Amino acid sequence: MKIGKILSVVAAVVMVVSCNKNGAQSKSLETGIDSVSYAIGVDAARGLQSTFGKEFDIDLFYQGYKSAIDSVDLKIDPSEVQFVIQNYMRKRQEEEMEKQQAEAKKKAEEQYAKEKAAGEQLMADNISKEGVQTTESGLQYIVMKEGEGDKPTASDRVKVHYHGTLFDGTVFDSSVERDEPATFGVTQVIPGWVEGLQLMSVGSKYKFFIPQELAYGYRGSGQKIGPFTPLVFEVELLEIVK
Repeated sequence: MKIGKILSVVAAVVMVVSCNKNGAQSKSLETGIDSVSYAIGVDAARGLQSTFGKEFDIDLFYQGYKSAIDSVDLKIDPSEVQFVIQNYMRKRQEEEMEKQQAEAKKKAEEQYAKEKAAGEQLMADNISKEGVQTTESGLQYIVMKEGEGDKPTASDRVKVHYHGTLFDGTVFDSSVERDEPATFGVTQVIPGWVEGLQLMSVGSKYKFFIPQELAYGYRGSGQKIGPFTPLVFEVELLEIVK
């Protein structure tokens, strides 16, 4: 356990144990250890308030502390304590991240409303083009060449050649132009690719029209792919890498 975590635990214990139903016991600061004990209590209070706010239940903390010291009436097995703490903090972080992402997306939708609408129109118009097929997710594709090999699964690695452009033909990435195939896990790419690759047999070449929500969404990517931009990829599946 790191020093910071140890101090946090000590601080919390010092703070809670020094309290009772009638409030904190009043003592003067006569020695160095008196001062540092008090200072750690102040620091712990600020830390707990910052981390948990009013959610932190001081009475239950004290109950848990006393139960552990007395080894009686433990409501959580000591072997599960770290899991409970870590699981709670992980969920808190996930919720905070989701909140931040929702706020960022809302802001981007307001700022790039015209670009988002234009991209959606491009995808809508593309449906009527010859040979275009559409999946339930909204991914559109044309089979340029059908292979006869196996189809990759989500757990596979694949080698592909690809040529990525915007709908206006602007090239933003191309293994074909580099003359160097790319190898990666099926799930290590944008959602449109993850779905599209699993439609293909080895030896196939497909042209994918990927809506922004299956690409880089409100974030965009780099200088050429703006927020809410649909993408076009020609992808040739060379092999499933064993």
